[in-house]
Amino acid sequence: MPYKDREIEKQYFTIGEVAAQFNVAPSLIRFWETEFEELRPRKSKKGNRLYTPQDIDVFRTIYHLVKERGYTIPGARDMLKQKGPQLKEKIDVIQSLERIRKFMVTMKKELDAIGKAQQQG
Repeated sequence: MPYKDREIEKQYFTIGEVAAQFNVAPSLIRFWETEFEELRPRKSKKGNRLYTPQDIDVFRTIYHLVKERGYTIPGARDMLKQKGPQLKEKIDVIQSLERIRKFMVTMKKELDAIGKAQQQG
């Protein structure tokens, strides 16, 4: 049986990596940790924050509520407590649809460019 490489998935991310992923300042992440009890990353012996993929999912949900939907922090906190798991699924669906839309818009632009090139040629 041939050897099959497994994809290596990171188990922990630094605050800088999370900040870069969402294009926010690390200070915002630290602030939200004080505001949302669901966001509690582990800390290394040196005190550096270590975020798991689950922590990033929680951050993604908070980011969606506050930055994309315009909720206040108390409003986002209440929404997380009321509809935590359902909310994550809904956000996942929305993000999938946004990726599909982006792909479709790109395809349309490419097809339009091909059509123009064929008309000119």
